[in-house]
Amino acid sequence: MKLLRSILRPITSVAGFTMIELLIVISILGILAVAVLSAINPVEQINRGRDTGSQSDSEQLISAIDRYNAFQGYFPWQNDPTEDTTLAWLQLEADVWIVTGSDPDCDVFTRLGSEASAVAGCTNSNEVKTSFISRITSGGSNPLFVYNAGATGDSTYVCFTPKSDAFKSKAANRCQETTEYGSLPGDFPEAAACVADAEFFCLP
Repeated sequence: MKLLRSILRPITSVAGFTMIELLIVISILGILAVAVLSAINPVEQINRGRDTGSQSDSEQLISAIDRYNAFQGYFPWQNDPTEDTTLAWLQLEADVWIVTGSDPDCDVFTRLGSEASAVAGCTNSNEVKTSFISRITSGGSNPLFVYNAGATGDSTYVCFTPKSDAFKSKAANRCQETTEYGSLPGDFPEAAACVADAEFFCLP
């Protein structure tokens, strides 16, 4: 019996956490979690991620347009190099980006994409995937706007409305021509992109 007591004594004498101590620890962890979430601002991080996705889509579209222009000698919304290259502030939606002076069935995305068209002169160039076109023209994505002033050497701009404070700040700074960005290019769509308190983020 004495032997049994000597064996059990160390087990019964081990101290554990009381309920109050556990509640205190859980409360401290809760306070730290709230502090971390406040510092990180998850909504801002989500919006910044979406803006980064829109920026990547804009870069891909500009690259596809530039590659098409370099190979064909004219932009995908033209039928030949002699046509006007001007492209007004255009919101990209499905079946609305029609090639200048062509049958309505010939749209720019057909020329840039991989799906064949029965319309003469509307051959695809495989510059972008069909899934990319579907994503940027769907109602769930941040709308993209395309602009080209039309003069020789003018850039093609792709713009979107930023959702995060970080991208809004960059757009505002560019429109205000801060030292960081310098003066706006002469072909920049300032009238449409630099709207007071609603600046667009434009590439390039």
